[in-house]
Amino acid sequence: MRIVVLAGGIGGARFLRGLKRAVPDADVTVIGNTGDDIHLHGLKVCPDLDTVMYTLGGGINEEQGWGRADETFHVKEELAAYGVGPDWFTLGDRDFATHIVRTQMIGAGYPLSAVTEALCDRWKPGVRLIPMTDDRVETHVVVELDGERRAVHFQEYWVRLRASVPARAVVPIGAEQAKPAPGVLEAVAEADVILFPPSNPVVSIGTILAVPGIREAVAGAGAPVVGLSPIVGDAPVRGMADKVLAAIGVEATAAAVAEHYGPELLDGWLVDTVDAAAVERVEAAGIRCRAVPLMMTDVEAAAAMAREALALAEEVRGA
Repeated sequence: MRIVVLAGGIGGARFLRGLKRAVPDADVTVIGNTGDDIHLHGLKVCPDLDTVMYTLGGGINEEQGWGRADETFHVKEELAAYGVGPDWFTLGDRDFATHIVRTQMIGAGYPLSAVTEALCDRWKPGVRLIPMTDDRVETHVVVELDGERRAVHFQEYWVRLRASVPARAVVPIGAEQAKPAPGVLEAVAEADVILFPPSNPVVSIGTILAVPGIREAVAGAGAPVVGLSPIVGDAPVRGMADKVLAAIGVEATAAAVAEHYGPELLDGWLVDTVDAAAVERVEAAGIRCRAVPLMMTDVEAAAAMAREALALAEEVRGA
């Protein structure tokens, strides 16, 4: 079975770990969000790609859901001693090594997709991890600070500001000019199933779909497309997705997110059992919907979610 997953960071990575347990023999291709990428200390940092790679490769900080396990922060402390910022984005010593290697390879002329493949040679995540594009795309959020409207990098909004001010708009800078990375469109075209894990629908999956050609490929794929709601009981399972949903005029409910994707993209949608009342509304929108437990409390719970998603895909396929 060939499965394509559009994934952001923590939620996508933990779902993928469950998917691997559910179908260990499946051929899984992950199209990773790069809109969160940021340049820090002269280094290119790819938070979502690295979170997937570390999680599936066994090197993630389990408590945080991001960064490396058994991390130290001597470089960060030395930078602070020199008064060099930013101090709101923490990079550990082990993590620095990944970003140094990536930046050196990009400087030598390798595209991000080739660099990601090389990094995965070490971590062996058990999936094919492809960035959505080799081109530079950075998600910015328009906010009002000190009475002035301005755009800040998504990481600054999410990490430094903690989404404490309303998002007025979310703009993936560079997306319109970007091209899908090699292998992205081919993987979608050849997939037996396409999955949207419970990743942020605006700044993760939404950014991937903003790259010209990817949305069209998913919409035109012969494979069933099934998504899992990142909203449970009218609140994000993790993070602050409700803040960026508000910026695009979408209410933070499981049904509204399904409608945001629409039947043009989605064939099936899973909501949590607490949102069972939303099933009728989603199906009225032309999307097959089922209510199942969607809390990834451990790997087996994530595997159960993956099995439910694949079962719904088969149900859609046989309809």
